[in-house]
This record gives sequence, structure tokens and C-alpha cells, in this order.
Amino acid sequence: MRSVAVAATGPVAVDAALGAVRAGGNAVDAALAAMVVAMTTEPGIVSPMGGAYVTIWPAGGEPEVIDGNVEMPGRGLGKDRFGGGLFEFALTYGGGITVYAGPGSVATPGAWAAMGLAHERHGTGEWSRVLHDAIKAARDGFHVGSAAASYLLLTLDNIFGWDAQTAAALTGPGGKLLKAGDRLRSPDLADTLELIAEKGWREVYTGELGRALAADQAARGGLITAEDLASYEAKVRTPLRLTAGDWDIATNPPPSVGGPMLAVMLGQLVARGGTDWRDVIKVQEHVLTYRTDVHDFSADLEDDGYRMLEEVRLKGLAGLTTSSSTAHVSAVDSDGTACAITASSGYGSGATIPGTGLMLNNCLGEPELNRLGLHALAPGTRLASNMAPSAGRTPDGRVMAIGTPGADRITTALMQVLARHCLMGVDIGEAIGRSRAHVRVVRGEATRVDYEKDPEIAAAIEKLGMPALEHDNHAMYFGGVGAAVRSASGVLSAAGDPRREAATGVA
Repeated sequence: MRSVAVAATGPVAVDAALGAVRAGGNAVDAALAAMVVAMTTEPGIVSPMGGAYVTIWPAGGEPEVIDGNVEMPGRGLGKDRFGGGLFEFALTYGGGITVYAGPGSVATPGAWAAMGLAHERHGTGEWSRVLHDAIKAARDGFHVGSAAASYLLLTLDNIFGWDAQTAAALTGPGGKLLKAGDRLRSPDLADTLELIAEKGWREVYTGELGRALAADQAARGGLITAEDLASYEAKVRTPLRLTAGDWDIATNPPPSVGGPMLAVMLGQLVARGGTDWRDVIKVQEHVLTYRTDVHDFSADLEDDGYRMLEEVRLKGLAGLTTSSSTAHVSAVDSDGTACAITASSGYGSGATIPGTGLMLNNCLGEPELNRLGLHALAPGTRLASNMAPSAGRTPDGRVMAIGTPGADRITTALMQVLARHCLMGVDIGEAIGRSRAHVRVVRGEATRVDYEKDPEIAAAIEKLGMPALEHDNHAMYFGGVGAAVRSASGVLSAAGDPRREAATGVA
């Protein structure tokens, strides 16, 4: 019987993954089942109506990335429809941010298409089994986690308060604010997931659910049309490949921003032959400054992504001239198949499709993903993304799936964990737990180093003479890496991040 190791967002998600494998699934079924549970039981943090990337390295095959990122909607609409339906909110989250929610902040969702295509291409179990535990959690109820409770505390009166249906779904009796440990039921979402389990994921795009989404968007001033939904396709892409020590690593390619940035940063540490903190910081500074100056304002992320990789290959870092809420699941099975899924719905639009329990993303309202301007992209354009789910193999048979949530800290967290594990041979759990640093590059502001309390990092920053901000150890700000691995002898294990709620399981 096939076994699996999984790192996910909580015990219910892990149980779903293990159950999917016991029912005949593989690592892909396990990761998908865990992710749908996360999308169900992490309200506000992530929803199934956002975007997702699925990186799969099948046993005996070549790796691929299934790109289900969100798209700019608006096919068939007049110019007068663009620019509306947006509500501005100032949040204290992350030290203070401004985001835009409302029906006009909703991008065409791709997560269902990515997950459905991944299952069709690589799953070995039944599609209905992938959704089984999520349906049960929504129907019977689940305990709200501390991360979701903390986020809802900041957003229930604003982002998640303007739509009465959303507000009612995210509060207790009498509108009581939910606390960690409170039980929450989502019967409408359970019915919706049952429909998707029975009729398939395309129901979200061209079926009853797709028609409901387009009608609601039209009624409330959003941009998603039936044509946008019918035109959406998850894309199978050839991943970026890089070598780190004995490891051959596959990650998200352009037009994603996250994969190329990770590839360049980790590749530069490999070229420098070490993981000195000064190297870690200076590589981050150079690459992230380039990203801020070029990729954040790119009109063609795919072309600019490959151009960056070629410039670094030819000239090193000298070739780089410089002027949201996510969830992740990793799974590896005993056959050697690896699957890593990262999904995001942004900060949430606050809108729920009436009667479905499906809360919508606000990816068009995230300024960091729309530097050219809100609603400025042409319909059908994929938005920028930091997500970088990755998989790796070694010649002696080791296998790994890894990734993290954390916005622009995704790439820097993975850079540091992979460097420790692949270059230094540090156990994956210890590599995840060690202190991290992140170079914060914001256009028009002084560059600074955010770091977890560590004397070696502090000393490196002092020698570099850079501004810095010290955080507590294992601060959630620095991501939540999850990894599943198979050893050369076939032993399965998984590791979660103490910075966020996480759970692991092997069975």
C-alpha cells in the first residue's frame, strides 16, 4: 500500500491528505485534499476562489508546474465599467497597509482549474474523495485557528463587514466575534463543495456556480464576465530548474515572479559557495531591488522573467541593473511522487457569491500586485505572483516538496531554508526552524533588513551598515515553510514551521 508524508496547515488538512491516500490516492491527491480543507477551514486567510500553483514531480517522470494564477477580468465590458467597485481600507496588518476590497477587486479565479487539471493529469484516486474531508468540515463544523481568528479581528469591521452574507458567515451567534477554538459551520459551502465533487471542477467556470458568479459580479459592479470564466485555462508550464548541492530543484517559471527570484537568489548563494549572512543579505537586496524597479512595473512578466535569468547567467548579479495571504501544502509519497501547492486569495474582497459560501479574492485590489495601476491590465492577463511551490530530487533517490506562504517573504524564506538543507546538509526541520532575515525593499523608502533575533545576523547587518528592524524569534512575518521528504532509503518525513499553525503526518 502506498504511504505519504504531508506538511499542511493543520490536523484536519493532514487527516484529509492521509485519508485520500488510504482511499487509493497518491501525493497529488493528498496535497489537493489538504489544500481544499485549508481553503475551507482558514476563513479570511485563503479561499478556493483565488489562484494557485501546483508543482508536481511524478515518480519516473519530468516535473511540471500547473499555473492557476488569477487573471484580469473584463472581457466584453465597456471602458466605463473599469475603475469602480473598489473600497479602500487601511489595515494594521503587517505594520500598516492599504488594500482595496469590494466586487471590483475580484480577479478571475484559477485555483479550481489548477487543482482539477492536476488531478486529471496525475491523481490516482477519485475526485470526490479529494473533497470529502472539506465537505465534512464545512457541514459538521471546524475549530477556528489562531491565525484566522487574529486576521478576522483586524478585518471583520472592514473587508469582511460590508457584505452582510460574508459577515454572518464569519461571526458567531448574535454577530459575536470568533475566537481561536470557536466552532464554525459553513452549510452553504458544504453544499457547494458537494456540487463540485459530483459535477467536477468545471462547474465553477461554465456551470451553475460560474453563472452565479458572473451574475453577482454584474449586479454589484465587478468585472468578471461569463466570457472570462469560459476562457480561463490552467496552463501546464515547464518549471525552472537549478542545481543546489546534490539537489535538482524545480520551481515556478515566468510569468510568476516568485520562482525566478528564488532561482536567482539561491543560484547566487551556490555560486558564492556558502551561506554567510552578509551574502544572504546582499543577494536579497540586489535581487529584490531589481524586482521592485523592473518586475513590479512589467508589462510582460514572462518576457522580463526570462530576460532576468539570462542576464544573471551571463553577468551574475552585475547584470541586474537597479535604479498576500497564502496557504501551502507539501506531499511526497512512497513511490517518489512530489506535489507542492501554494494558493492565495489575497486579503479577501469581502464578497460572497450568494447562497454558495464561496468568498472571493481581492487580487485586483492588492497594490503590490498591480503596480501599473488598479484595473490597468488587459483582460486575460495573469497577475504577478510571489508563489513558488517547488520540488526536488537527488541522484541517490531523495525527494522533496517544499513551499511557503508569506507574500514577498516567500522567496527569501525558501532561499534560506533550501540553502541550509541542500548546500549545508542541515536536517530539513532544523533548516526551517533556524532564524531568518528579509531585506525589505519598498520604492521611495529606505531599504532595511528585517530579521529574527540572532547575534550572527545582527553582526552581519552592522558590518554592512544597513538599517534594520529586529523581530521576535519565529515571527509569522517570515513565512510558514512546509516540507515533505523521502530519504534515499525510502523513509518518509515532513516538517512544519513554528512560525505559523502547521501540522505534519506520515502514513
